[in-house]
Amino acid sequence: MSIFGAAALGVVEGLTEFLPISSTGHLKITESLLGYPTDDTSVVAFTAVIQVGAIAAVVVYFLRDIARIAGAWLHGLTNREARVERDYKFGWWVILATVPIVVAGLAAKPLIDGPLASLWVVAGSLVAGSAYMWIAERRAAVLAATSRPARGELESTFADAMVVGSSQILALLFPGFSRSGASISTGLLRGLDRVAATRLSFFLSIPALAGAGLYELKDAVGGGVGIAPLVVGTVISFVVAYAVVAWLLWFVAHYTFRGFIWYRLALAAALIVALAIGAVSA
Repeated sequence: MSIFGAAALGVVEGLTEFLPISSTGHLKITESLLGYPTDDTSVVAFTAVIQVGAIAAVVVYFLRDIARIAGAWLHGLTNREARVERDYKFGWWVILATVPIVVAGLAAKPLIDGPLASLWVVAGSLVAGSAYMWIAERRAAVLAATSRPARGELESTFADAMVVGSSQILALLFPGFSRSGASISTGLLRGLDRVAATRLSFFLSIPALAGAGLYELKDAVGGGVGIAPLVVGTVISFVVAYAVVAWLLWFVAHYTFRGFIWYRLALAAALIVALAIGAVSA
């Protein structure tokens, strides 16, 4: 992989990882345009590794929150009285809510790296994910029209974390669905407000994506991608993702995801046409 290709994929990863438009789908489209086989083991591993840069951006952005939660969790392991604190419980929520996607990832890895890596799957998943997001938006609109307000972050529950965490499997199996789109939309369907659903999605993304990146590191290096492209792609994804995280938290406090839904549908239509005429390889 060239440095230019790595840099381009790093920009795409940083821009799309936390927006509800599917980073995996955009990466696979970009890989195809650059001439890289989307189902090649080393290429799949490369995209997983550079996600670590985006996750590092989340860790840095939420460092105070993460340090507080981690401290409360560690304190609660040895102090029974500290276990009543919400931060201690939330630490366990994040750990336990990550288990379903880890199990699914390990069990379905041959499918994820093979048949499900097709751009036809990406196109279909963009449409399906858009429908899911639209249903969540309708739910949020109906809730807003009633006297019952959406729940804030401090009102979220263990059940919310488990359901939202499990929803990440949709994006794992179907590239194009969008991990952030699935998890934030699931939070909205659970009755959380946009900021609470988005922050929960961010926290749940940390162990899932960091673990995937570290797991795939050996395949990326061993597959001939090279250390330099990995470093370039990861660093660029970190810088771009940090800006996106800050912007998205502001955006969800003021606007809906309808613009993203229309973008996803337009991209799906363009991709289907490109595949049908042979402009890109599936």
